[in-house]
Amino acid sequence: MGFDLLLTNGKVYDGLGNPPRPVDVGITGDTISAIGELRKAEAARVLDLAGLTLCPGFIDVHSHSDAYALVEPSAASKITQGITTEVVGNCGASAAPLHGEYRMPSDWRSHSFPGSWSTVAEYRALLDQTRPAVNMAMLIGHNTLRAGVVGYEGRAATAEEQKTMEQRLAQSLEEGACGLSTGLIYIPGVFAPREEVAALCRVVAAYDGIYTSHMRSESSALLEAIDETLDYGRQSGARVQISHLKTSGRSNWHKIDDALQKIRDARAEGLDVCADRYPYTAACTDLDVILPDWALDDGHAAILARVRDPETRKRLRDELMEARGDAYWETVHVGSTHHPDNARFKGMPLCDVARVLGVEPVDAMLYMVDTDELKTTGIFFGMSEDNMWRILGEPNVMLGSDGSIHAPHGPLSHDHPHPRAYGSFPRYLRAVLDGKTVPLAEAIRKMTSLCASHFGFPDRGVLAQGYRADLVAFAPDEVQDHATFAEPHHCSTGMRLVIVNGVVTIENGKETGQRGGRFVSNRHSA
Repeated sequence: MGFDLLLTNGKVYDGLGNPPRPVDVGITGDTISAIGELRKAEAARVLDLAGLTLCPGFIDVHSHSDAYALVEPSAASKITQGITTEVVGNCGASAAPLHGEYRMPSDWRSHSFPGSWSTVAEYRALLDQTRPAVNMAMLIGHNTLRAGVVGYEGRAATAEEQKTMEQRLAQSLEEGACGLSTGLIYIPGVFAPREEVAALCRVVAAYDGIYTSHMRSESSALLEAIDETLDYGRQSGARVQISHLKTSGRSNWHKIDDALQKIRDARAEGLDVCADRYPYTAACTDLDVILPDWALDDGHAAILARVRDPETRKRLRDELMEARGDAYWETVHVGSTHHPDNARFKGMPLCDVARVLGVEPVDAMLYMVDTDELKTTGIFFGMSEDNMWRILGEPNVMLGSDGSIHAPHGPLSHDHPHPRAYGSFPRYLRAVLDGKTVPLAEAIRKMTSLCASHFGFPDRGVLAQGYRADLVAFAPDEVQDHATFAEPHHCSTGMRLVIVNGVVTIENGKETGQRGGRFVSNRHSA
């Protein structure tokens, strides 16, 4: 019997870090069924990849596309990067399970969906109906669990609440989630004591899952935050992933050596810990993350009430000025906005917003948080490029865009995302091809098999017989990101062929409209 698809003449990297081989690849259904000298074999379709590099599809281990995969299943911003699998539910926020007071992030809630869900199983069923272009693996957000049980109060969980969180996490893992994520700078996770997180990590370990963390600090208390994250792995036995590893703020750049050494030492002692990073020196998250912890207690309505109360607003202003200093505000840009009057500020430096409004930058920040009702995103420039490349050069650091699915058209084209949503993988690959960082075979390993093995996807991430046919073929001279901070909605180029579960999703550099994505679980292959 012949192949459904035969790929010939490509320069083939297996994803394990080995040198390339001039072999052919036969695909039957959703599986790589043969590798070798296959040009005389029968096949329904033959694609000549002369001049192209063929490798496993890239795995974006740090994504926030949970809800957006249901809104824009074409996944244009991801598939054009060569991404075939995304790990969603990062930084403590996931689309399921939905209980109690938990409210999904405002940018998710601003869209309509093709159906409703509460549990992971129901989300998974809806995703299967929608059939996105990329595979989706799901982490369970700690903030999602906590808000659904404890609410947004700044207190420890009771024993009964802790038990309920553990039960809901276990159910979610049973239904196919691959682990737990925390976002310990966000509400309500910022209020969680270590004992709470440690107990949840023990549940994760029982399901051979992974614990990922947006740590409590990536700046002044970076080293302490790394210690905390590693301790959870030591106590529970769960695999650990440090999200978007960075040294934020110039005064913290020198901590890079100690930060990397802590991770290397933990690995040497046997802890299965890795990290991820995007190839940009600016972060992006909610603008109100700047507010002090005391201002975040009890949820959105309470936060807005504090911002709008003149006396409390003055206290906030004074504390922010003392904590940040004048130079800090030069590093902050506005991302997406919510109020129609604020659309003019998308992508603008906060200091320019302040000049337009005739106020100080701290007042401009409070104005945006107030009028946008906590729905403004901020882009924060505060990282060292040298440190970024050092982190990306570490053998156990993989790529993670930290971006959601977007598209230059349709419902997800109207906001102002960080360019990483469109450009992370080609930007990194371009640097690799230009000799800026690790060799190509190693870079491919860091985007494929390293990700699959650490997150627990046993039949993905390697170009080998019996593995799922998630593949990308790129033209080295054409690989380029085009999204910018000023104009982010531009897809990358250079990915000539993208195949997801045997479905040709990009051919000759163009989207075919065919979608083959699935829900991926570490408990069994979907």
